[in-house]
Amino acid sequence: MDIFQAIILGIVEGLTEFLPISSTGHLMFASSLMGIGDDAFTKAFTVAIQLGAILAVVVLYWKRFFKSIDFYYKLFVAFLPAGILGFIFIKKIDEMLGNVMVVVWTFLIGGIILLFVDRWFRKSEKEPDKEVKYQSAFMIGLFQAISMIPGVSRSAATIVGGLSQKLNKKNAVEFSFFLAVPTMFMATVFKLFKYYKEGDGFHGQEVGLLLIGNLIAFVVAMIAIKFFITYLQKHGFRVFGIYRIIAAIVIYILHTRGIQFVL
Repeated sequence: MDIFQAIILGIVEGLTEFLPISSTGHLMFASSLMGIGDDAFTKAFTVAIQLGAILAVVVLYWKRFFKSIDFYYKLFVAFLPAGILGFIFIKKIDEMLGNVMVVVWTFLIGGIILLFVDRWFRKSEKEPDKEVKYQSAFMIGLFQAISMIPGVSRSAATIVGGLSQKLNKKNAVEFSFFLAVPTMFMATVFKLFKYYKEGDGFHGQEVGLLLIGNLIAFVVAMIAIKFFITYLQKHGFRVFGIYRIIAAIVIYILHTRGIQFVL
């Protein structure tokens, strides 16, 4: 991987991490097209640059992280399902990461679902802003666990989970952002530790690429988060559903034409 490729992946991560379109699928697509998808460092890099994205959440919503200890308890409750199931099924998840057709199907099915989400949860729009209850936090966590399947989109799953708990779009999206912090932090730490343990540590160039990738992901994620909340409240999920369906078709066509996708 070179600096240009690190910048491209940082942009992709920042743009897609908090939109309901699956950052994993897009990183797989981008890294494979650049010919670096099967590299061990690339696999660690695409997870590690999540740190830059979640830092954007902390910076934008820093007051919420100092509001109360109860806030952290709810995030822990919401994190538990994915944390436990991820530990149990880590090998199966890794196997699915290597199967491009899993991403094609999850893109397609997720896209179809997003076409109807606004209609299904129309009543949620009338709900006032409110704090997430513990039971709701756990239910949202169950939705997040589904997103361990590559291509589902952690953001899409947790936002829909929030809407199912009668949160309005703003509250559902913000809790999805907050839940990303412990979830992605733990995933990053685990992936970097695994890379360090199985290899011979990080070299100077690799550290530099990680710093660049995280910086780019941080800046782009700051912009994407602000855009997403404003856009979603005005226009809803439909455009993201259409995009996912088109992306699924494009990836499938490229796959059948011999393009190898690996992450």
